[in-house]
Amino acid sequence: MGKEELTAQETALYDRQIRIWGVDAQRRLSKSHILVAGMTGTIVEFCKNIVLAGIGSVVLLDDRLVTREALSVNFLVPNDEEKLKGRSLAEVCCNSLKDFNSMVHVSVEKGDLSALDGEILDKFDAVVIGRASFATKKTIDGICRKRSKKIAFFTVDCRDSCGEIFVDLQNYVYNQKKNDDNVECQFHYPSLEEAVAVPWNRLPKNVTKLYFAMRVIERFEAAEGRIPGETTAADISSVQQLRGELCKANSINESRIPDELLKRLLEGTREHPPVCAIVGGILGQEVIKALSGKGNPLKNFFFFDAKDGKGIIEDISSL
Repeated sequence: MGKEELTAQETALYDRQIRIWGVDAQRRLSKSHILVAGMTGTIVEFCKNIVLAGIGSVVLLDDRLVTREALSVNFLVPNDEEKLKGRSLAEVCCNSLKDFNSMVHVSVEKGDLSALDGEILDKFDAVVIGRASFATKKTIDGICRKRSKKIAFFTVDCRDSCGEIFVDLQNYVYNQKKNDDNVECQFHYPSLEEAVAVPWNRLPKNVTKLYFAMRVIERFEAAEGRIPGETTAADISSVQQLRGELCKANSINESRIPDELLKRLLEGTREHPPVCAIVGGILGQEVIKALSGKGNPLKNFFFFDAKDGKGIIEDISSL
């Protein structure tokens, strides 16, 4: 990131948050560039927050056309068919997002996320992926980790009234205040592939059931060649069978992945706007921490379930 100072206009606009996290953190944020792929309801909430915070630039990638479902959870999509004709979801959201902060550059990247190479990703300081296949997430995370430039990697997925965030900051150094002194701290993050490969029987017994349930659904979609979120109640018997196989292979009891939770995730493929707001807000907070260097980062999974109203951080790592 560049070392340019904030302009007078930026200093005036971001005065309140500069008082909270300091001018250096705001400068780093304002010179940062992020790629956001998959314009889900949760991603839209995230984009709003990061743009209002004063990120340097945001590039949106989502070539899908606008659907009726998107209208119910995506407040960046205008309810005007004339404005939607022939335009991708990213293009529609781009125009609306610009209105939140004219000082943030918002643009669109066309193409398939899984086809992006390292040279394109080198333009960014962070990559944030909405709903995508596990194979695509794994590929992009792997590319980010191989670049000489450190690129922060985030994924988010909301199903029914549940949400999951994954964070990979590689080897991340930050300062933490202890007894009026700044102490340098370091976190070592596993890749997405490494994290989900940790045997379940090696994880603490109080790991949230949502972690295991999301992995089962993820494996089912991959095995069946499904687009993420394209599941129904009719899939429950196949998913239960897969759950049994995975639990046996990982030497844990099937009761740790209740039928009721699996059914919710299978049937509730639509996002809930209140959950989008909560999870998108947490995601925005974590991206701001990573790019500004201010605050203790999340390591490495966050889960939210509106049924009990709890947000849980899980460190799923073999490191």
